[in-house]
Amino acid sequence: MKPPLLLIGHGTHDETGVAEFGRFVHRLRCRLDALPAEVSGGFITNARPPLSESVSSLVARGHHHVIAVPLSLTGDRHALGDVPGTMALEQERHPTLEYDLGRPLGADPRVLDILAERLADARAEMPRLVTDEVPEFIGPAETAVVLVGHGSADPEVNAEVHRVSRLFWETHAPDLLTVETAYVSHARPGVPGGLERCRRLGAKRVIVLPYILFAGAVLERIWAQALAYGANHEGLDIRCAEVIGDCEGLADVVIDRYEEALAGAGDWPASRRYHDMLTIESPARATLVVSPDAGAGADREPGLEAEFDAEIGAELEAEFDAEIEPGLDAGTGIPSAV
Repeated sequence: MKPPLLLIGHGTHDETGVAEFGRFVHRLRCRLDALPAEVSGGFITNARPPLSESVSSLVARGHHHVIAVPLSLTGDRHALGDVPGTMALEQERHPTLEYDLGRPLGADPRVLDILAERLADARAEMPRLVTDEVPEFIGPAETAVVLVGHGSADPEVNAEVHRVSRLFWETHAPDLLTVETAYVSHARPGVPGGLERCRRLGAKRVIVLPYILFAGAVLERIWAQALAYGANHEGLDIRCAEVIGDCEGLADVVIDRYEEALAGAGDWPASRRYHDMLTIESPARATLVVSPDAGAGADREPGLEAEFDAEIGAELEAEFDAEIEPGLDAGTGIPSAV
């Protein structure tokens, strides 16, 4: 029998989210039953079952090596908690316990595929009352998306969500006007700010796409903010998509993380693996590599890369500011204070 899969959730006070987490654990049990491999799951804080209870149950059934997979899209250590530290405490309670950590789910292509399905459902025409009025046609070029992440105190985590927005736009929605990024809390722009950016860019329809695993209080907060904004902008068609949710596509990603960690078990310490997988190189350390055959670029003297990048960045920022009308705050997309 293969080592069991231990799903790690960050915890929530919302019963809807807890219930969906439980259904997802059950789905994985059905999927991995043929391997065979047991599946358990627990939360670090704020919900039942606690992770310690799940670990104790596995050890009591004779398992002393587990594959732990953080159920997180970004690996935000501030939100998810100190996974290596938590597992170290479990090893103190169970001295025979060994574990390996899988990578967070991240911007896996299959996660983007699920987001595209949620977007397609939201884009589908809604039932209308019987009326002689012909509905206005809104094409892709007038349709925008606001991809909404949790938001974090860690700017690298927020940057990862922004990266997902760009990947999603180019790979799954290139015909749309734009895919903007917004956050529920801890970062700007918020949902209203993201909607305002889309409206200012000329969108007639905006679809709010939650970059969130399960339904619950966070989703309700996103929808409430979107509806409140829409109440003051009646001419804008605002629609809210569903979360990623308990589905086969998400299960595929988790199983791959399990198999990946199982194949690499023992290569390097689990705590170090978790640190490495969440470390993003600082942009300040990035360098521009120019091929000797790169034409005019090959004549640029060493040491000028940073200056060149800064000039290009300033030009791009100026072009974007010109697109969204004078008077807009370039950082949030909402009118600047006068």
